[in-house]
Amino acid sequence: MKDRDVLADISFHDTLVQAVFLERLNRFVLECELPSGTKEKVHLPDPGRLKDLLVPGGPIWLQESKDPKRKTRWSAVMTHDAVNDMYVSLNTQYPNRLVLEALQLEVLEELKGWRLEKAEYKVGGSRFDFLLTHKQNDEKLLLEVKSVTMVEAGMGKFPDAVTARGARHVEELTHLQMKGSYQAAVLFIAQRTDLRGITSAPEIDPHFARVMEEAARHGVRFFGRKCIVTPERISLSGSIPVYTEKD
Repeated sequence: MKDRDVLADISFHDTLVQAVFLERLNRFVLECELPSGTKEKVHLPDPGRLKDLLVPGGPIWLQESKDPKRKTRWSAVMTHDAVNDMYVSLNTQYPNRLVLEALQLEVLEELKGWRLEKAEYKVGGSRFDFLLTHKQNDEKLLLEVKSVTMVEAGMGKFPDAVTARGARHVEELTHLQMKGSYQAAVLFIAQRTDLRGITSAPEIDPHFARVMEEAARHGVRFFGRKCIVTPERISLSGSIPVYTEKD
């Protein structure tokens, strides 16, 4: 039985190893030092800037891959934000896994009345994270999930790097919403606990901020959830408001 504030979770079962972050070699590869003193190249699942999270000499938690064909033996899982005393997940795939479980359990209050139809649903040339169907009238809803790690004065900011793909997805959702083909929604998942809300980051990606504002104006819904992150597990937790640039 899960805690009532926990809607879904991923347990690491003591598989994480605490290492030291040394440097970022490129968007997807880090160099880290293991407890043995060995330096390893590590896969980073989050391509964002993460400039306030990846601090040389800081702790980072890694998980060993069981795939013998992988070029990197280890993957980065989480780090610790020393300024805010907060564990932060570095895996952008976890939000989708958590949301999938929550949709299967039908525990997301903001999507009450909708049931999961299909994950990775294709419309035209685009693929959206989830297709939902309304239980009463068979209306369809497309749901996109976005990962948030950056915080500024208690507000989560998205994105922390320019995301042409993210903007395109929101533009397509807006178009489908306006056509009446589908209902559309975006669910931001903060991979940390210390946020009071989520908004766009026009100082980083002004185009995405404009697209997000336009989407909200045409009826695309925006929701937010936070996560409880520890070296033992990451859990989907309470809702937090999302503010468009217009707000």
